[in-house]
Amino acid sequence: MRVLNQMVFTTLLPAALLSGLLAVSCGRRQKSPPPPPVSEVSTVTVQTQKIALTTELPGRTAPFRIAEIRPQVSGLILKRLFTEGSHVQAGQALYQIDPAPFQAALDNAEAALARAEASLPALKLRVERFEALLADKAVSQQDYDDAAAALAQVEADIRYWKATVETARINLGYTKVTAPISGRIGKSSVTDGAMVTAYQPPALAVIQQLDPIYADVPRSTTELLRLKQRLKDGRLNHDGANQNKVKLILEDGAPYPHEGTLQFSDVTVDPTTGSVILRVVFPNPEGILLPGMFVRAVIKEGINEQAVLIPQQGVSRNSKGNPFALVVDAESKAGLRMLTIDREIGGQWLVSAGLAPGDRVIVEGLLMLRPGTVVKAVPFDPTQAGQGPAAGPPARRPQKRGEGGV
Repeated sequence: MRVLNQMVFTTLLPAALLSGLLAVSCGRRQKSPPPPPVSEVSTVTVQTQKIALTTELPGRTAPFRIAEIRPQVSGLILKRLFTEGSHVQAGQALYQIDPAPFQAALDNAEAALARAEASLPALKLRVERFEALLADKAVSQQDYDDAAAALAQVEADIRYWKATVETARINLGYTKVTAPISGRIGKSSVTDGAMVTAYQPPALAVIQQLDPIYADVPRSTTELLRLKQRLKDGRLNHDGANQNKVKLILEDGAPYPHEGTLQFSDVTVDPTTGSVILRVVFPNPEGILLPGMFVRAVIKEGINEQAVLIPQQGVSRNSKGNPFALVVDAESKAGLRMLTIDREIGGQWLVSAGLAPGDRVIVEGLLMLRPGTVVKAVPFDPTQAGQGPAAGPPARRPQKRGEGGV
């Protein structure tokens, strides 16, 4: 009997153990975790649009015309005839140099001229008489030649003294130093009673014409070559008559009320900076712009008919600093797109390569999102930016070649 019980126990024990293992295995399969939820992301659909591309370049103002006032004769300054810092007109007297010695020189030259002219009639008559007598052999040939030579010498003296009188009159006029151009005159470097010399190196004063006024803006030759290539390829079109119109931003960030005109681009490259100078002319009726002011010129490049703009928060950078974006493909999976960014325009990136119209770019929900992840795309609401699904870190700002504007 004992042997029978032992056999029964030995037979039932493995079956019980197997049933217990099967029960545990079934219980584990029933308790497996549910699949992860689908990530919700906000997207914008890429669309092309027409925008005017501009470049913002720093520069400085320069006077339209400038004249350094120097004396043309030497003498003593009797009086300064202008108010420093005032506006002067062309031809206005600025300084009075003592005219006394120049007046005396003019009087002396006029007297010598009068003396030479006084002897001229008698010499002419003498030559005429000698010429009539020479035919009758009443005078010698030598006497006639002497009279003719004396007449020629007096005529030459008259021409010389006329030129001397004119020179003295010009020098007398130079004693009144006048303004060669109209404009704003600066401080005077001399006072009443100062001695000046003709064409001295130091200027007595400087006149600058400020209306209109120049803005000289340096631009990289690399950018000029890229712009020419984009125009040649048809990626940019000229803006017609408005192409040469330029706007200006003042030092304090305020826009200048008047629009300027691009006058010319220099043909010489500065070897130290690798740039050329663009010269822009601006009207300056209120006198807001002064020479040497730092300004920023907004220069038009052209019209991009097929521009692609996406929000900045939809662009990230990899470890090498290259920009990329995540898009939602046809299978509702996140896909990686490497981008080529041109510049920033109105808080958005202008993308020149990497995206096509119709692409859905993820702008919110980028945190911990990886390519290939199944996502649920919802339209991006700019008014709720930052409050949607797990917004990712802001994209690092790429180095710009120039600002742009619509």
